[in-house]
Amino acid sequence: MSQARMRTILTLAGIAGSLLLAGCSDDLDDLRGDIEKAKQRPGGRIQPLPEVKPYISHEYQMADKRSPFLQSLAGENPSGPRPDIQRPREFLEQFPLDTLKMVGTLRLGGAYYGLVQTRDGLIHRVLPGNHVGQNDGRVTTIADARISVTEIVPDGLGGYLERPAALALSE
Repeated sequence: MSQARMRTILTLAGIAGSLLLAGCSDDLDDLRGDIEKAKQRPGGRIQPLPEVKPYISHEYQMADKRSPFLQSLAGENPSGPRPDIQRPREFLEQFPLDTLKMVGTLRLGGAYYGLVQTRDGLIHRVLPGNHVGQNDGRVTTIADARISVTEIVPDGLGGYLERPAALALSE
């Protein structure tokens, strides 16, 4: 490299360095002024901390009862209702009860049928004793505007309980 070229590069580097240093000038006067204004303002009063209430312990009164955190043994309540797993399933038991709709009643040959519509639009006849829904629901009564059903659902303790449900006539 020639000396002239080297001199030109050093001159350009010097100019660039001086420009960079000029950008870092002492321009903190505004900041110092803001700090002085903040120092001159009167200080505020700090709110006291809220009073901490002491902890009051309670004695557990159910120590002799079954723990809610332990799983109960299956069959703990053998006298309660149980679904009949041996019985053949009926067609309407494949549908959740809340997807079935009562659409009317029908008196045919001395029998009083409830008319139930599935999601696909098909209408089925039910009599008391028929099963509907996925919770072993059994039709108990059929009225003009309502089909009453009794379901057998798990009670969460290893047993089952009967729960009333209904299909109401939709308008």
